[in-house]
Amino acid sequence: MQQITILSTIKRSALLVAAAALFAFNLKTFCVAAGIIPGGFTGIAILFNEIMQRYAGINLPFSIVYYVLNMIPVYIGFRYIGKWFTLYSCFMVVLTGLFTDWMPSSLLEYLNLHDYLLCAVFGGIISAIAITICLNADATSGGTDFIAIYFSEKHGADTWNYIFAANCVILMIAAVLFGAEKALYSIIYQFASMMGITSLYKGYQCKTLLIITNKPNEIYALIRDKTRHDATLFTGVGSYSGAPRSLLYSVVASTEVHSLVSSIKEIDNGAFINVLRTDLLHGSFYKRPRN
Repeated sequence: MQQITILSTIKRSALLVAAAALFAFNLKTFCVAAGIIPGGFTGIAILFNEIMQRYAGINLPFSIVYYVLNMIPVYIGFRYIGKWFTLYSCFMVVLTGLFTDWMPSSLLEYLNLHDYLLCAVFGGIISAIAITICLNADATSGGTDFIAIYFSEKHGADTWNYIFAANCVILMIAAVLFGAEKALYSIIYQFASMMGITSLYKGYQCKTLLIITNKPNEIYALIRDKTRHDATLFTGVGSYSGAPRSLLYSVVASTEVHSLVSSIKEIDNGAFINVLRTDLLHGSFYKRPRN
């Protein structure tokens, strides 16, 4: 059992190292080339550094400002989400800050990036990939990700679009201080990033299963044991055959659907399964504890 724990820890840490390196590479290349202000506390840190450099002549390391800004979200993580989850997220935050400061600026000259629109689009995509890797390792990149996860789990719905709206406020400040062009390209970057995360990561989404079967007890036991979710049983009559039918209604996490449907088919190959998207959920719903 301990060997599995060690292997999972190594895998989790390796994913976070890769995500932090990719995130830092994106900041030092695509974001710098187009003067993009990323979303969340990363964008606030970059915006603060630019303000200090332009108006006070002070050039602060990115990591210092980034670490200070993440103190409150880290508290939220420890208090409401999970201690190990937050510790791994802190590991990600520390690595991102260090990699961003250490990564050489010569990368930008090597890539020779001049098209700001391409930088905004592909920078946003790379950001989404890095954040998705981080989320799949059961951690976050810090900052507003903690807030998004807290409200996503509390209300059972994605909140990334609300985070995008909040980021637009930051960009309005950037537009006033540094010009509208930089802010507009930053909006494209953030939109690409939010759409990428929504498409790639399904961890906070739920699906409704409607299962017509002749083996309701066995399938309910499967749902309960495999997902720890409950189900409601309805009985009726098949309109075509006139035979009695059972309908199981259950809501599960989106990431559980594929394996669950495969297992249901093994129990009852003739089961009729309808998978519906669940946009909003109220009531008691089991949440896998984060560790």
